[in-house]
Amino acid sequence: MVDLKSRFPHKAKSKKLLQDEHNRTFTNWLRDTVAHLIHHSTHEISERLKWMARGPSNKVLKYSSYLIDGVTYTTKDRDDIRVTQNSGVSLVATTMQVASAKDKNPIVSDMVFYGVIEEIWELDYHKFQIPMFKCNWVENNNGIKVDDLGFTLVNLKRIGFKSDSFILGSQAKQLFYIEDPEDPELSIVLATPTRESYEHVNGDELEDTLIHYQSFTRGLPSMGVDGAFDNEPSCLREDCDGTWVDNVKSGL
Repeated sequence: MVDLKSRFPHKAKSKKLLQDEHNRTFTNWLRDTVAHLIHHSTHEISERLKWMARGPSNKVLKYSSYLIDGVTYTTKDRDDIRVTQNSGVSLVATTMQVASAKDKNPIVSDMVFYGVIEEIWELDYHKFQIPMFKCNWVENNNGIKVDDLGFTLVNLKRIGFKSDSFILGSQAKQLFYIEDPEDPELSIVLATPTRESYEHVNGDELEDTLIHYQSFTRGLPSMGVDGAFDNEPSCLREDCDGTWVDNVKSGL
């Protein structure tokens, strides 16, 4: 930002203008800076940074499923034809919030974004590959609310941030959505439980992970005459054999 302020003094008073200029010029700046350091600096430049500065291949591979750190992510189209759901994601990002177009002092803070993966891209930097998710993100102002019970509800049809839909696959946190029984236009956000993911060895196909969750009901469970809840699960183990113990009174 210091470099931008010196090169664009007429934008120095506006954080938003500086951020926009940073986003627009960063790729060329990185390429030129790394090239200059390679020829004029005594410091060693990592191979990864060199390839990053050159940019990825013009050919982009697209996938319907991708495994990252043991978690399987899929596109929404793939989810639509299967019983599992692996396309829901969230992102916590530091963003600049402005009150209006004339706001010259925006507030920078962390914000949670909720979305669905539409496409999975793999950028090829020759020596390594980087997965990218193109997502439909829920519009934050009118598409997200928290109910009286503390559940986050989103309207997946209210799409925002259409000009900024890509994130790194490593930035995504997987979650899933279930329809709100009170309002079918809203979906309840539920965090994905910790679980193991397995890679299917049949070609490049990845095995889906089935997530079990307890369904929501509109009413409370009924109680029996003895005060116990009907259909209450029994506190018994059925995965092992029991051992009989004689009832012997203590001599104490």
